[in-house]
Amino acid sequence: MAEQSGGRPRGGKRGRANPIDVHVGQRVRRRRTMLGLSQEWLGEALGLTFQHVQKYERGTNRIGASRLYDLCRVLDVPAAFFFDDMPGEGSGTRATGLAEERGQAPTDPMARRETLELVRAYYRITDPRVRRKVLDLAKTLARAEGGDA
Repeated sequence: MAEQSGGRPRGGKRGRANPIDVHVGQRVRRRRTMLGLSQEWLGEALGLTFQHVQKYERGTNRIGASRLYDLCRVLDVPAAFFFDDMPGEGSGTRATGLAEERGQAPTDPMARRETLELVRAYYRITDPRVRRKVLDLAKTLARAEGGDA
């Protein structure tokens, strides 16, 4: 598919981001927030403005291969991370994260804001022994509730 300037595919609907670009952008946002990083920080690490980061996260701007490589390095994830949970062709499902924005519960627990907040709080605990005790407590509580922890 040929591309016009501005990252829009030719022949696509103007004003609508490509669903794949939206999905990849959401994965960038998820990882950034999981690490507790601001858009400004990520932009500086990539040599971009925070507005560029916003456009990537919304899927408004397409992320090229070299930028994806930089994102992998800065966010410490493999390239496949950005394509995990990609909706299949013709599946009718939307990219992970859209459901939560529309007030619906996402099917992937890793897409929930609550999960991101929990992970960020967990990693702010500096003592590894205390972190381990928090993890053990969470598992114990989940078992008591009948979960699979």
